[in-house]
Amino acid sequence: MAERTNPNMLFANFNQDYSCISVGTRKGYSITNCDPFGRVYTMNDGARGIVEMLFCTSLIALVGAADQPQSSPRKLQIVNTKRQSMICELLFPSSILAVKLNRKTLVIVLETEIYIYDISNMRLLHVIETAPNPDAICALSPNAENSYLAYPSPIPSPSTSAAASTSPPTSLQQPATGDVLLFSTTTLTLTNIIRAHKSPLSALAISPSGTLLATSSDKGTVIRVWSIPGAERLWQFRRGTREARIYSMSFNAVGSLLAVSSAHDTVHIFKLGPRQNSGNSTGNKKDRPSSPMESVDSRDPEDGRTGDYDSFVDERKKSSTMSSVLRRRSLHLTKSISSSVGGYLPNTLTEIWEPARDFAFLRLPTSGARSRSTLAGRSWFDYGISFASMRFLSVCSTLPQVMVISSEGYFYAYNIDLENGGECTLMRQYSLVDADPSGMD
Repeated sequence: MAERTNPNMLFANFNQDYSCISVGTRKGYSITNCDPFGRVYTMNDGARGIVEMLFCTSLIALVGAADQPQSSPRKLQIVNTKRQSMICELLFPSSILAVKLNRKTLVIVLETEIYIYDISNMRLLHVIETAPNPDAICALSPNAENSYLAYPSPIPSPSTSAAASTSPPTSLQQPATGDVLLFSTTTLTLTNIIRAHKSPLSALAISPSGTLLATSSDKGTVIRVWSIPGAERLWQFRRGTREARIYSMSFNAVGSLLAVSSAHDTVHIFKLGPRQNSGNSTGNKKDRPSSPMESVDSRDPEDGRTGDYDSFVDERKKSSTMSSVLRRRSLHLTKSISSSVGGYLPNTLTEIWEPARDFAFLRLPTSGARSRSTLAGRSWFDYGISFASMRFLSVCSTLPQVMVISSEGYFYAYNIDLENGGECTLMRQYSLVDADPSGMD
């Protein structure tokens, strides 16, 4: 599929509570309200490659675009849009790849460094050296009281839970792995090391409460959700059998749903069941509906050998004809075993045959100017996804919504059935870049 992007839009993202969208263009930037949809602020002061809001406040972080004249990707500007004043300017040694904010912390992500500032006085608190991170894979908790920073580890961790230290291990020479470092921006210490995936990471997301972390690898087949800061693996989901680049992940406000977008035309939505309480009691484990395979998962589902029995059979059979026969037989056998003896097997064992799939999904329009597109190397830009909380619903709507931003400059709002799941219904779509956006209700 040919790449399709809006040539005027360089950046688009939701703010922390999903009430607004900030857009960077070749001319400047704008702020758009989600519901009711409408542009509320525009400034044409030069190309903007990053435009990040602090919730619904007038504080905005701006970064120039790399390929535009008189625009520096190394310069960060903090502005007050209400007063139309510059609060401060900071110049960094290399291009700024991402900016993350909560009400207490400002995080600047460079390719091999992360800068942490106190947002109240713009005082530099800490600098973390990282492995090369050109895609700026990083997540900051929106909750300032439970503020954690997650980013790829440069070295393999010896175990899922490692002893905390005052500073994270660093190495500019070693490539990033599938491990995640969890760093407290409050105490400025390494809190945990999470052995999330065997392949390098592709996306990270922290829930609004700052208590859940979602991870995906560059294979994009398995999504995992972890507790923060304890790093307990709570849920494991299979996005699909084909590998795909994960562009973004987003929790809803209460941490009961997780939306995942990829290079395909579908956004998958996973339901997070009742969480397991901390502890090692057997009773707690029995109550978990979608637990990971801690005790029996000796092989990672991302290597194609677990997760579904069909893949295991196909890997070992050379004959295409025999593989087809065995696939049908193994599928029948799997279903028979699961239904007949599922009650006698622990959840962690039956989930090897029946990995959790999506609860709901949505398909983006693929015709005309609204077709899906990808922008290589800009994983934060291709899709933005979020859940609208109850106060952001349309007047005529009775269902919660999933909101999506595409790299072609369109905003989509879908209704989701929280009881039955299934395919979400497209209710509204607007242009984020055109001067007079038109919608469909």
